[in-house]
Amino acid sequence: MIPPIANRFVAGDSPATALEHVRGLNERDVKAIVNLLGEHYDDREPVESDAAEYRRLVDDIAGSRLEACISVKPSQLGLDLGEDVFRSELADIVDAAADHGVFVWIDMEDHTTTDATLDAFEEMAREHGGGVGLCLQANLRRTRADAKRLADVPGKVRFVKGAYDPPADVAYTDGARIDQEYRDLLEYAFDHYEGGIAVGSHDPAMIERATALHERYGTDFEIQMLMGVREETQYELAEEYEVWQYVPYGDRWMSYFYRRVMERRENLRFALRAVLSS
Repeated sequence: MIPPIANRFVAGDSPATALEHVRGLNERDVKAIVNLLGEHYDDREPVESDAAEYRRLVDDIAGSRLEACISVKPSQLGLDLGEDVFRSELADIVDAAADHGVFVWIDMEDHTTTDATLDAFEEMAREHGGGVGLCLQANLRRTRADAKRLADVPGKVRFVKGAYDPPADVAYTDGARIDQEYRDLLEYAFDHYEGGIAVGSHDPAMIERATALHERYGTDFEIQMLMGVREETQYELAEEYEVWQYVPYGDRWMSYFYRRVMERRENLRFALRAVLSS
């Protein structure tokens, strides 16, 4: 059971609890990106176990007719064991999802995984004519070139500022510079992509930037936010735009919860209130 301190950010420890949360979101016109928590496995057994659960989750989503898709992490699917392991497990999941009409997002992890993740995404997206999405991080110096590379690849691209802490030789470290990179990436995407743009941000200024670019270029886009963060804003935005909430679940919640608490003072205050009231 997920303790009260974390259940704002994690939708329980089972697929059933996660899909029940999704049902509530759908009732408020918000769609869901469901993620089974887990990452950086150094043994094949948990890789195969999580991959099998994702395939079952695809069946559950398709059978429930919920507005939902899934999101996987490369290191969860065995990238630390070898790129061939990751590609094999990912291909099985994407094939199963394609058979059921369920979209698959591939999360982007730290900068050392970028090439393997990009290559796998492009291969899967071209093979299936879409049905797969990838995340690009604005804080990486290489991302402008990566955005151009993906302009003609079917599927979707999620743009985020970047949640990891890469070294300065591969990333921008100044917040103002990262914000400018993000703005420029959105401008390029709305101008050059035919659609499939996901704005992964809780920053009101970036969401306003995206809506203005949508008005200028007419390019389709969606807004993505995390479970437990600015949820009332998500519901408000869903009255006019397509909004997706990232919904993690599972018993490996501790590291994910820690990152959420450390990201924003508001999240830290919420966690402290939960401790004091328990």
